[in-house]
Amino acid sequence: MSVLPKGFTVLVDALNKISGVGPRTAERYAYYLLRSDPSKAKNLAATLEALHESIKICPVTFALIDRDEEVSELYADPSRQKHTVAVVAEPFDIIAMEKMGTYKGTYHVLGGLVSPIDGIEPEHLRIRELISRVGSDKVEEVILATNASIEGETTAVYVQSQLKDMDVKVTRLARGLPIGVDLEYADQITLSRALEGRQEF
Repeated sequence: MSVLPKGFTVLVDALNKISGVGPRTAERYAYYLLRSDPSKAKNLAATLEALHESIKICPVTFALIDRDEEVSELYADPSRQKHTVAVVAEPFDIIAMEKMGTYKGTYHVLGGLVSPIDGIEPEHLRIRELISRVGSDKVEEVILATNASIEGETTAVYVQSQLKDMDVKVTRLARGLPIGVDLEYADQITLSRALEGRQEF
C-alpha cells in the first residue's frame, strides 16, 4: 500500500529520471509544484511539451539554436573567425567560453566525451563532422577545450590523432583548469588564462 497518492509518486519517478535529481530532490520539486498555483504546473508542462518543437541543433556547429534559425548566430556572425574552432563537449560549454568575452572564433560541439564505461565510443561523437569542417572552413587552429578529466583528456588525444595528417594547428587549453572541473563550472579568470596559455597539442 502506497503512503502517497499515485499521481504524486508518478511525478516523483519522472523527475527522478532527470540526471542529477535524486529521490529526495524529486520529492521536493513535486511537492513544490503541488503546493503552487496550478497555473505554474500547467505552464511548466506546456514549456516541456514545446521544448523539442522550438529547439534544434545547428547543422554546422551542433550548438543548440532556435527552430527558425538556419545556423548558430555565433557561426553566422561575420565578425567571428571561422578559421579558429574551439572543440567542446556540450552546448553549455559554449556559454562558459562566451562569458570570457575574449574568444572570437567559432565552436564545434562533440556531443559528449569518450567514456567506454558509459558506452560512449569515438564513433558516437561528432568527430567526422569536425574533420569535414576543418577542410570546408579552411580551419587554421583547432582548440581542444574539453574538460580537464580522464574522459576529456582521452577525447582530446583521440581528436588530435584524427587531425594529425591535416594542415591544421591543434592546441589544448592550458592547465589553469583544475583536474576534475567541468568547463561550464570554471570561473572566467581561470578559463581566460587557460585560453591565453593554450599549447600546441
